[in-house]
Amino acid sequence: MKLTAKQTQTKTLADLYRSIDRRHAVTITFVDADGTESIRTIEPYDIRTTKAGRIQVRAICRLRGEARGFFVDQIKAYTLHRIGFVLDRPEATTPAGKGIAVRSAAQLNARELGRDYLPTTRRPLTRQTTALAA
Repeated sequence: MKLTAKQTQTKTLADLYRSIDRRHAVTITFVDADGTESIRTIEPYDIRTTKAGRIQVRAICRLRGEARGFFVDQIKAYTLHRIGFVLDRPEATTPAGKGIAVRSAAQLNARELGRDYLPTTRRPLTRQTTALAA
């Protein structure tokens, strides 16, 4: 068991990303919004940052069998397992352009460039197109 208070948040995130890449389950001890401490085994599939700047782990909860979000700052301890995922991950329901999860700096750069410089309609770019001017 690793205590998050005794390590950096970067180390915690690196371990969680590793579990996503390897498709291994994680047991977490976290504090609910009402202050209750709970232990859950989860199958993480995404890590996101909210508009408020908080980091959230999206995972399938093995207890409930549904997708849930856990804020990293509320996770007090975790254990990485070697057991693989057994539950099906839900399909993405976010429409394109609303919110996209990226897992590397290269993906982030490609998404930002695509959002900023590519037209939203299917018409070709011409030299007279000024909508892209900064």
